[in-house]
Amino acid sequence: MAARMCGIVGLFSSDRDRPIDPGHLGAMTGRLRHRGPDDGGSFAAGGVALGFTRLSIVDLATGNQPHHSEDGQITSVCNGEIFNHRELRQELERRGHSFRTRCDVEVLVHLYEEYGSDFVGRLNGQFAFALYDRRRHRLLLGRDHVGIAPLFYTEVGGELLFASEIKALLAHRGVERRVDLAGLDQILTFPGMVSPTTMFQGIHALPPGHVLEAGSGRPARTWPYWDLVYPEAARPAERRDPAFYVARLEELLLASVRRRLDADVPVGFYLSGGLDSSLIGALAQAAAPDRRFHSYSITFPQADIDERRPQRLMAEQLGTRHHEIEFPPAEIIRRLRQAVAAAEAPLKEAYNTCSLALSAMVRESGHKVVLTGEGADELFAGYVGYRLDATGGRIPGTADPLEAMLEEEVRAELWGDPAFFYERDYRLFRETKAGLYSPAAAAALPQFECTLWSPIDRSCLAGRHPLHQRSYADFKLRLADHLLADHGDRVSYANSIEARYPFLDIEVVEFARSIPPDLLVRQDTEKWLLREIARKYLPPAVAGREKFSFVAPGSPYLLAQRVDWIDDLLSPALIRRQNYFDAETVERLRRQHLAGNTRINTTFDTDVLMLVLTFGLFLEEFDMPGYA
Repeated sequence: MAARMCGIVGLFSSDRDRPIDPGHLGAMTGRLRHRGPDDGGSFAAGGVALGFTRLSIVDLATGNQPHHSEDGQITSVCNGEIFNHRELRQELERRGHSFRTRCDVEVLVHLYEEYGSDFVGRLNGQFAFALYDRRRHRLLLGRDHVGIAPLFYTEVGGELLFASEIKALLAHRGVERRVDLAGLDQILTFPGMVSPTTMFQGIHALPPGHVLEAGSGRPARTWPYWDLVYPEAARPAERRDPAFYVARLEELLLASVRRRLDADVPVGFYLSGGLDSSLIGALAQAAAPDRRFHSYSITFPQADIDERRPQRLMAEQLGTRHHEIEFPPAEIIRRLRQAVAAAEAPLKEAYNTCSLALSAMVRESGHKVVLTGEGADELFAGYVGYRLDATGGRIPGTADPLEAMLEEEVRAELWGDPAFFYERDYRLFRETKAGLYSPAAAAALPQFECTLWSPIDRSCLAGRHPLHQRSYADFKLRLADHLLADHGDRVSYANSIEARYPFLDIEVVEFARSIPPDLLVRQDTEKWLLREIARKYLPPAVAGREKFSFVAPGSPYLLAQRVDWIDDLLSPALIRRQNYFDAETVERLRRQHLAGNTRINTTFDTDVLMLVLTFGLFLEEFDMPGYA
């Protein structure tokens, strides 16, 4: 299989006679070389230009893009992998199509010839593609079901621009740099941003499971081809014996891992010491018992957050060539600017710096591909909220009856269900935000306050079991544009590393929708079903281990180091000049942290000062203007 999680860019005009400036395409493509340092390609015709940068994984000699249909009328570039390409290729060859390479993504042009835009629903993979139909002068952009591969777009001077990262769009001299306060408010309020919102006004993220179409004489439009739709609680899926779900999930996960081991370069895996990554490592060994894998871990000198003992236990059991790097807190300071530049957004946590170090270690070892355990928590009930849902408990909110009633009204607007508690009491948090923003920004808060409209499809929450409601919300608010984005794709590709996600195989996701909720949390245990599988593969100390969140020291530590550039970014003079946050509020938080009066529980609390600090880095890195 020819896998290339790389970079794509392009420009499109609805006027097919309009020439595209090749300098723009070159500048945009050049900003994505870290995603694809091995090769590149381009295509241009009237009203369209496509660019591609390649990270060579398989079919190293002939796997470059773009790909074309037999008659040259359909052209595509794709950042990603199509895992069911062999089955699709056989089907297409039976229908008379001929292939020039053995690349997995070459199936796209032929599928489009057969099925039109509906072909996207037939794909199993992690991908973002652009496909151009010369006859119709039609451009299609698509993003995979769960949002592993990123894709951004904007319109400038009558042209639609798109790219795998925003920095490529900013290379076009016509793109303005303006902060989208709705994106900032989402990061502050939710686990992260939610597509289509970004930190850049006028630049949009194509949501997971969506297609964008642009053509002659009509504006671009987007539509969903897939969503995570759980069964209604009143009409649950047909129930089977628990042993069936254990056996079937194990079978699907093994198949998913096998697909992701298919490469012409070595594939390693991360070992965090927890259940998810350990199980993926064990399944990789089971799927390819003749291989000696490389495993990668990060450790910390602070004993309370260090996991080297279970990491080394798993590495020894699996017989891997294990690589680990100790990450002292001082490394956060050294890497924080790079993490913000890679994320293209401010951050609330410092652990992206750890992830950058981890992907750099993979690259230095000579590897390009790693498996990761991301996605298991959101599909199989891995957070504390799921256990509280299952037991009828609740994270404490306000005790005031009136405030509780008003909060339920906010939840009804956000989720369509006043009983669904997600993360925090949002009405009270509005007051916190109003005090954090500058007077000018606070006055405009009703225009960008993210809790005034729902960021998700509320119909997918209506009438669902509480565990399914939380899973859907986590998929949309935590996974796609945070854990798979700033904490996944960006920190991997900053070091030219491809990450693969066995838990997010679409066959695994679709099966997860049918699992009865009481098999997700059972006997007061999160991820019960996964733990039943893990008992076959992992030592009891790991299979039964409670979730240990991947954390790193936050803003109190950074402030205590008295680093000049950190003090400068939080100085009242600069905060006032930028005019996004209130200088007095920021200074009060800074003094509290320096006095040692702040303890941040990252499970429930927002590290507000970390957000302010990294927002300052964001403004500098992307040359963004202050708030007028």
